[in-house]
Amino acid sequence: MTALPMLEGPGDYIAGRFVEPQARDGELVAVSPADTRDVIARYGFSAAQVDDAVQAARAAFPGWRRLGEPARRELLFAYQSKLKEHRELLALTLAREVGKPLWEAKTEVDAMIGKVDLSLGEGARFTANETLETLPGEIRHAPLGVLAVIGPFNFPGHLPNGQIVPALLTGNTVVHKPSEKTPCTATLIARCMHEAGIPPGAFNVVQGDGRIGARLSDHAGIDGVLFTGSVAVGRRIAQANAARPDRLIALELGGKNASIALDDCDLERTARAIVFAAFITSGQRCTATSRLFVTLGIASRLIARITELTRALRIGYVLEPDVFMGPVIAESARDALLAAQAKARLNGFESVVTGAALRVDHQHGFYVRPSLVRAESAELEVPGYTDTELFGPDLAVHVVRDEDHALELASRSRFGLTAGVFTASREAFERAVDQLRVGVVCWNRPTAGASGRLPFGGVQDSGNHRPAGILAGLTCTYPVGLMLTPPDDAPIASWPGFPPAQ
Repeated sequence: MTALPMLEGPGDYIAGRFVEPQARDGELVAVSPADTRDVIARYGFSAAQVDDAVQAARAAFPGWRRLGEPARRELLFAYQSKLKEHRELLALTLAREVGKPLWEAKTEVDAMIGKVDLSLGEGARFTANETLETLPGEIRHAPLGVLAVIGPFNFPGHLPNGQIVPALLTGNTVVHKPSEKTPCTATLIARCMHEAGIPPGAFNVVQGDGRIGARLSDHAGIDGVLFTGSVAVGRRIAQANAARPDRLIALELGGKNASIALDDCDLERTARAIVFAAFITSGQRCTATSRLFVTLGIASRLIARITELTRALRIGYVLEPDVFMGPVIAESARDALLAAQAKARLNGFESVVTGAALRVDHQHGFYVRPSLVRAESAELEVPGYTDTELFGPDLAVHVVRDEDHALELASRSRFGLTAGVFTASREAFERAVDQLRVGVVCWNRPTAGASGRLPFGGVQDSGNHRPAGILAGLTCTYPVGLMLTPPDDAPIASWPGFPPAQ
């Protein structure tokens, strides 16, 4: 491995300055899962920094809100320019700390850049002031105040950025806590904000482990939490705020996403879309396809083609060209994934491509071979496997009788994020949309790769509200109804028993 430079400086950004904690509660050592010899940064952290960051955001809120949307737009476009300027460093840092191939890291940075245009363009119309022609009144959208944005490890740039930009545009101030697994991208976001001239305190970053996230999400000084991550942590955040009905808790959680392939689908298009969605980002996407329900007429041919594509995927070091898949995020994640797959094989799933730890030449990382299994019966369920988001490269295939059978089984999940339907029939697709209780339904497209121009989020255990996608600005605001003075020629109201107008 060629030696790569460490990122210099503190990890916390508070009130317009990068600051070291005065007394450390711990240290984060950012090590690349693609090669554990690659240490990217070391950041000290302290719970006291949470208090400082929230106080800075609270102090900055009145001025940032009164600055007005035109001035906030100008500053956010300056932030976008800094993202473009630092694109290569951002992509390299993402690739190293997440373990995603460099080409994919570049697409994430490009999505961050594009999100500014979307949020300030199409997204802003959902929070625009509206005058009602039939009533002397208006609808406006006011900022919630200080928002905690707690991000995930798999997209440490794109996903928080998609919440931070709408939050700032609508007049909120932000305290961002990145995943302890991927702390470095957040410091680069802060650098871009700083260089763009975002006023001190409007945007802040605090680093740390779960203790820091818990302190922030339960802090008395915040007005809302935008969280992206696991169901377990989302539940803890909701429980910690059970006595705070005034506080927004917007959760974008996991998925156990199904795709349905019917006999009339385009077999090659379907196979490619499913393999892509199952294994892109090493399966570490909340939108990954992890279950496939395929009808009997095409099952053998489709499974054969999926098997060929899966075996042909190139797995390797993330900075090498033409690599599709890197490692999973940590050794513990790899161990848990392989244990769940072994349990599935012991309980009725036939191994078609066996998932296993993988040695990549000259690298010391957490690589795995994708897993493809076939259920011995369509309705086979294995607790801890079929009902659990594994967050790794794993695909289970269930052969079903027909469309109705597929929809019935796909609907049994406690998750409800996204689903794919592969068929030539628009009518069959619409039947699926009507029956599947999910936030996004894809027609002849991969479940992974949602459009920022659409709402994004889930139902059931996959979350609530819509803290991502085109409606993120709505999540960051509350509507205000204005009852305006009636026209001069409007009659003065009268009521029984009330003195008449003079």
